[in-house]
Amino acid sequence: MPRFFLVVAVVLAAAAPARAQQPAASSSSPTLDFDYFRTRVQPIFTTKRDGNARCVSCHEFGTPMRLQRLPAGAATWNEEDSRKNFELVKTRVVPGNPGASRLLRHPLAESAGGDPHHDGGKHWTSKDDPEWQTLAAWVKGDTLKGVSSPRGKVRIIQTNSAGDSVHIIDPTTNKVVGEINGIEVGHGAAAAPDGSRIYVSNESDSTLDVVDGRTLRVMSNIALSGHPNNISIGKDGRRVYVAIREEPGMVDVIDTASLQKVKSIPIKGAVHNTYVTPDGKYVVAGSIAGKTATAIDAQTEQVAWVMDFDLGVRPMAFEASSDGSTKRMFVQLSDLNGFAVVDWATHKEVKRIDLPKLGPGKQPVLEGGNASHGMAVTADGKKLVVDSRLNSAVYIYSLPDLALLGSVDVGRSPDWVTLTPDSKFAYVANAGSNSVSVVDLVALKEVTKIPVGQVPKRNTTALLP
Repeated sequence: MPRFFLVVAVVLAAAAPARAQQPAASSSSPTLDFDYFRTRVQPIFTTKRDGNARCVSCHEFGTPMRLQRLPAGAATWNEEDSRKNFELVKTRVVPGNPGASRLLRHPLAESAGGDPHHDGGKHWTSKDDPEWQTLAAWVKGDTLKGVSSPRGKVRIIQTNSAGDSVHIIDPTTNKVVGEINGIEVGHGAAAAPDGSRIYVSNESDSTLDVVDGRTLRVMSNIALSGHPNNISIGKDGRRVYVAIREEPGMVDVIDTASLQKVKSIPIKGAVHNTYVTPDGKYVVAGSIAGKTATAIDAQTEQVAWVMDFDLGVRPMAFEASSDGSTKRMFVQLSDLNGFAVVDWATHKEVKRIDLPKLGPGKQPVLEGGNASHGMAVTADGKKLVVDSRLNSAVYIYSLPDLALLGSVDVGRSPDWVTLTPDSKFAYVANAGSNSVSVVDLVALKEVTKIPVGQVPKRNTTALLP
């Protein structure tokens, strides 16, 4: 199905005549929900589509249907202006009747029940288009409280650090099934718990890019305080935490309702990665330059404690106790082909583990990133998976005893790893061979390699609609 472009400004042109043509709502019509409008409908107006201007580019000026002007650098409207937009846009729909609503009918292909003509062109060939469905749900009275967590499909989100796209992999077929275009030098990725949005840190523009989880179109770009690295998202999806790689070092806190940076938390040294602990209570920021791991209280958004290391802090992974609280933190360090083991309660390093050395006839990969970069704990808490860029392999340790179960050779320079929710497979980003290796964690073997973009690094697992 071709992509079409929703130009709400043109959709809503001829405001006064449109109001006159709209059938009147009955006394039994549903109430249009503001929160749903602000969170799900309004982002459609700011979405950039290939070959088309954004809706707001036309509808902030010169048309009868005039949305509030976005402040310079803002990704979306504040609550006051959102309410003004809400009052305006709801006059273009008939509550309970999407098919009679000009907002939905005008850009729809005539063959699918749309109007004969639309100055902005026809943007949907079918009422099955995800954007049409979003607008229809609002018109029919849907609320955010009524939107349950999706029975989505597991997807692997793979960024390409030297490319301009993000690949979406289906782990049931091990095929690329979608692509997010237009994000140059994408770094970290995270998804909303309900799958409605994907967040990607954009190194080229120093923004956090917000992507629609169904259409895979970039909806908004949130300006950050500096050059970003990796990101993480809170358990409830209300905050995204962005590592700022520039000195003096910050964690930018993004509110996902307003799509605004609401805070920058100072960290000792430029920040490499951020993580949210298994219980959701802490955000942990690692710094290479500062040689620190900083724990931030997620409720107060204040630094709780700082742990110093003798080497720069790289990727981390976390082991949970039986009650869900954080038990141990595993930390990869600069120039160490292995990892440190930290007791969470005491903030003390209790062990350091070196990965096995290569056997005869095998040559290490000397160029690229850190010697060991990327690790993850399986959802069942029984295994720790550790990348070795130096060895072009992954190593699997049992938990809690940290006994080496085995290793699997993968592509060149593995740089990150994410796991399926069933704990059966690891998806390893091979930065040196532009591929993702699929590793069977039960059989301890590589199943296949999936071609992706240029220099793939960070990846994550998500449920998407």
